[in-house]
Amino acid sequence: MGLLTVRAAAEQLGVAYSTLKRWVHTGQVRTTRTEGGHHRVSQAEIERLLTRQQPESKRRIQPPAANESLEGLSARNRLSGFIDEVRIDGLLAQVRLRVGDQSLTAVITADAVRALKLRRGDDAMAIIKSTEVMIAKAGGDATAASRKRTRSG
Repeated sequence: MGLLTVRAAAEQLGVAYSTLKRWVHTGQVRTTRTEGGHHRVSQAEIERLLTRQQPESKRRIQPPAANESLEGLSARNRLSGFIDEVRIDGLLAQVRLRVGDQSLTAVITADAVRALKLRRGDDAMAIIKSTEVMIAKAGGDATAASRKRTRSG
């Protein structure tokens, strides 16, 4: 797997150098750093970005066999992304998964990290199974609801 400079990668993607550099710094593009601190982009990452840029009808459809090992799993809340960070401390590990422009952090056993061979940059999936989910909305909706109750009561 060859590594390209950001400028060469931008040419392959058909975007401006400054655009790709911004994507790198905002974490939208996975890179490898040289000893001198320069970013390099893998050919696999360029293919991922090209697939994302293509119109919906032209995107490659992932064959069902890719999730075959998860077929018997009852959890349906699956978020695909890539591993942004892995920290191991004693028996536990913290894994940060980047899903689009959001991050999800999971605390799992260090043994699980080793068994799955989780590394920064790997594609991974978060499977969420919970008995309780909380949803919040920014803004003053709660105060508006309480005002309605006090006026009618």
